[in-house]
Amino acid sequence: MNILHVIASMDPVQGGPCQVVRDIIPEIEKLGARSEVVCLDEPQATYPAKDEFRIHALGPKSGPWQYSAKLVPWLLANLSCFDAVVVHGLWLYHGYAVRKAANLLKKRQETIGESQNNIKVYVMPHGMLDPYFQRAKERKLKAVRNWFYWKLVESHLVNEADALLFTCEQELQLAREPFRPYSPRQEVNVGYGIAAPPAFEQEMQQAFAQQCPQLQGQPYFLFLSRIHDKKGVDLLIRAYAFIRANKLKSKAEPVLISSTVDEIVETMPVEINFPKLVIAGPGLETPYGLSIQELVDEFSELHGSVLFPGMLMGAAKWGAFYGCEAFILPSHQENFGIAVVEALACGKPVLISDQVNIWKEIRDGEGGLVAKDTLEGTQQMLQEWQSLPDTSRETMGLKARETFKKCFAIPPAAQRFLSAVEV
Repeated sequence: MNILHVIASMDPVQGGPCQVVRDIIPEIEKLGARSEVVCLDEPQATYPAKDEFRIHALGPKSGPWQYSAKLVPWLLANLSCFDAVVVHGLWLYHGYAVRKAANLLKKRQETIGESQNNIKVYVMPHGMLDPYFQRAKERKLKAVRNWFYWKLVESHLVNEADALLFTCEQELQLAREPFRPYSPRQEVNVGYGIAAPPAFEQEMQQAFAQQCPQLQGQPYFLFLSRIHDKKGVDLLIRAYAFIRANKLKSKAEPVLISSTVDEIVETMPVEINFPKLVIAGPGLETPYGLSIQELVDEFSELHGSVLFPGMLMGAAKWGAFYGCEAFILPSHQENFGIAVVEALACGKPVLISDQVNIWKEIRDGEGGLVAKDTLEGTQQMLQEWQSLPDTSRETMGLKARETFKKCFAIPPAAQRFLSAVEV
């Protein structure tokens, strides 16, 4: 079986969808399916990941719609070579182009009397139908834009596709809420998984230490994702500052200072073994990223305690996962949370909000803690973690690994994906 994956970008900085493509293709190829990818990156683009499957880069793309004049002609020339096409992501030109090319190809075949190839079109929204994007206060204008775009364009792609493919049951359920008409021919929860991480090696720890030398072997919480307001980074910093300030206050002790006039007793904070906070990921140069760094500077108790190593990849990324005390992501919306699953796979407890769509699997597997995506919820989650005895934390780490193997291993997800698109 030949499958074409169509996506706006394969740049790892873009996160989620392109990582799903990279994870799923090698596994379905083991099952006998051949895959190619067409994207709108520059033809000379190089990615940190060394992809072994073929990528057709048809950029440059232009504007917020990410338009490329080359895409429809390429699809018309090549679609007949594939049994199925999977559109990854919504709201951009590549989805419109696939529907247009498929319809033009069908009409062309009808006109000249050719037997129709009857290519199957599938859409994988990757959380882009989540009602969060229509309800968030800061997205009012974008929500109006999306409503009009849905009426004019996107509803046709979604409702005419042979099936919508979802990465978890929560995503499938939420996708039914924000738009009308919403009547897909079929909804399939194919799930999602990742390959087991490489076994820990000392080089991973060293690679991470080189990118985050300020840690100096101290314990730390790890946030690893885009630095974006959707991720709740500001909540995390404020909650962390609150907990750390309370820890410093509770550990304060009287210090006797002698002078020639009298003796003054002052209360001075003492050093505590409280984990530092590593916030890793792209986006530090954005307005939100800059505001986050300014927020850290506002809290004197955070001096030297919140570290920004930037985007981590390869050995440095795995070193960060394996070395952390716990992974934390108080996101306001997360379709799946690949980094969450990567932490589980490394045997690390995850501290997440109930807006991460796989929170029920993690709660049921006892592989972490779940709270509301509010300041109070994030504070309570950190406090609960700090109150756990070491034995409970170790047990949670073991259950995190078991949750990964039971719910998020890649082979079963690849089989479900292939079964959904097989003609």
